[in-house]
Amino acid sequence: MTQNDEIRISDLIIPKFWDAFNDEEHTHKILTSGRAGTKSSEAAIETVFKIVQNSDGSAVVIRKRHNKLRKTVYKEIKRAIKRLGLDEHFFKISVSPMEVTFLENGNTIYFTGSDSIDDTKGIIDESKPIKLVMIDEVNEFFEQGEGEDELQNIEATFIRGNDEGFQMLYLYNPPKNPNAPVVQWTRKMEQRPDCVHVHVDYRDVPEAWIGRKLLESAEMLKQIDERQWRWLWLGQPIGVDELIYYMFGSKNVVRTREDAFPLIGVGVDYGQQNATTYQAAGLNMTAHRLEGLAEYYHSGRESGVQKSPSKYAEDFVGFLDSLHKAYRCSSFYVFIDPSAAGLAEEIKRAVRSCSYSVRLRDAQNDVALGISRVQKLLTFGMLTISPGQENAQREFGLYEYDRKSIEQGREKPVKTDDHCMDAIRYLVMGLWSKLKHYLPVQDKEEENEEAEGTV
Repeated sequence: MTQNDEIRISDLIIPKFWDAFNDEEHTHKILTSGRAGTKSSEAAIETVFKIVQNSDGSAVVIRKRHNKLRKTVYKEIKRAIKRLGLDEHFFKISVSPMEVTFLENGNTIYFTGSDSIDDTKGIIDESKPIKLVMIDEVNEFFEQGEGEDELQNIEATFIRGNDEGFQMLYLYNPPKNPNAPVVQWTRKMEQRPDCVHVHVDYRDVPEAWIGRKLLESAEMLKQIDERQWRWLWLGQPIGVDELIYYMFGSKNVVRTREDAFPLIGVGVDYGQQNATTYQAAGLNMTAHRLEGLAEYYHSGRESGVQKSPSKYAEDFVGFLDSLHKAYRCSSFYVFIDPSAAGLAEEIKRAVRSCSYSVRLRDAQNDVALGISRVQKLLTFGMLTISPGQENAQREFGLYEYDRKSIEQGREKPVKTDDHCMDAIRYLVMGLWSKLKHYLPVQDKEEENEEAEGTV
């Protein structure tokens, strides 16, 4: 069985990737891009093509976390088989273990995470040596792992005994921060004679491949926020503003015109001496927007009055009662600071007597991802706050990254003036499974179902 003669590789990958696809000289190949750069498609096609064409050479596809494999790289490999005009019947495709074997020669594509060094050590194939290692989302190895040391360990695991034909393929979208460790690693790799780096963006891709809607989406962001466009769509490390929500402005402070909401979400951030706040927003399914409605804010330190968790729970029920009355809402989703277990229990008891539905959830506390999602909603005018949410409005203008953390390439927010920001981030994360469908275009992040919302 051979590749369909009517299909040419040059028709499947963009011209900027042709040399990289055919490259057999360099051991390390780094592919980077902005959104819709088709690097994942190129890497998957190259991986499948090589296990089919080479009589003796398997491949390994790696992501940092096991739970990201099936809906990302595994799915992309299966798509590449179809794009190459190959019948799936010529492969053994399994999920447990996650493998794709070309039956004619026995070459296999293995899929693994890298939660520990043992994850990759167990894949060495004595009969069919690993000739290609594809590492997707390389930035995750620097953000969640050991970075360069981990990548070198992976290389050492598979290059052993492979004197010829062994290659490492790395893929990622550059972060905003030019000081980020993955960017510094790339610059270092570029100095090596055995490494090639190819960067592309959506403008290198034929319109017919990505669609008019996606192009319009890119142009829309370019008009709204050119810096964000350069990062998201061109893949340029544009630098990080100290002010986290620099895109927040008067367009995001709007009193809702609705008098009823089918669903209201509430983000809860709790502090004993620090402030406790409840930030409420209604999901406007017609306007495709999360509209801020009201806030509760109490600081024991500033007021000199400490409140017990039971008192905060009592206040919380009063807060929901006012929203229920004002907006005729009978369905509330509440996302509570995951460290506030005591308050959560008190609220759980207190809402039992409510005449409306209250669903309590532990908030997802991925700070970087949450900030990214709030930024998207603010940029596209999909998140507003009421003029009455005075503390939230104040914090939007103050919430900053620590300058030293930016210089070190690992942005961390300053832990002051952040209580409302945390609550709103919890709220956005909790309702994301609904909100993401309203974005002008689905990000790769959403397509890959990274940290899905809970509703």
